[in-house]
Amino acid sequence: MTTPSDPRLRSAGERRFYTGMSLALLAVVFVGFSRSFFLRPLFPNWPAPAEPIFYVHGVAFAAWIGLLVVQARLVAGGRTDLHRKVGGFGVMLAAAMLVLGTVGALVAAGRATGFVGVPVPPLSFLAVPLFDMALFGLFVGLAIVKRGEPQSHKRWMLIGTFNLMAAALARWPLVMNYGPAAYFGLTDLFLVPLAIWDFRTRRKLHPVTLWGGLLLVCSQPLRLVVSGTAAWLAFARWAVGLVG
Repeated sequence: MTTPSDPRLRSAGERRFYTGMSLALLAVVFVGFSRSFFLRPLFPNWPAPAEPIFYVHGVAFAAWIGLLVVQARLVAGGRTDLHRKVGGFGVMLAAAMLVLGTVGALVAAGRATGFVGVPVPPLSFLAVPLFDMALFGLFVGLAIVKRGEPQSHKRWMLIGTFNLMAAALARWPLVMNYGPAAYFGLTDLFLVPLAIWDFRTRRKLHPVTLWGGLLLVCSQPLRLVVSGTAAWLAFARWAVGLVG
């Protein structure tokens, strides 16, 4: 009789789990950005940024999600050698996303109309994407450092990508109407299957799931608190001036 600790069952289950999670993230991103990016020609009147940098960022963002799916499938197929080679491209793509995401956020915050579809003063809302970029860089950086420890590496990559989901979820129908509690709360739900997987296979949370998840969740109210302070607004004005 097999149990979750049986290596054969765990290996097969792990392949299905990480592939399923990557496909779920892909679906969330496609739905969120379908009208403003993926299916843009079908929705020409849907509000979307006009600056070219956002379309370059969109390509990089989509490529990251696609790469996550490809990497999960390579491991599932036993092609860990190719997975490692493709990982080098992933490092360069992550670096490009950090630059594009940061510059794009500053460009949006510098508009007279602010962020598209966001009814929040742009300098205050700037805290949301800049925190996203900081955490993405931290999580992916830790994944790179831990690439020799597959269980840690996989979890850091997943949590780093979870962190990006708020941008997509906020663009789902009606979600933005309910504010940060909705899109942050939906983002945090991705931690639930990861925690369940940990308990099924380890009988406890993996340290990456625990500490990475806590940092992600705790960062969300923190950025909202920080966004209204005089110090943040002064920093935001200075930062926006760098691209103005």
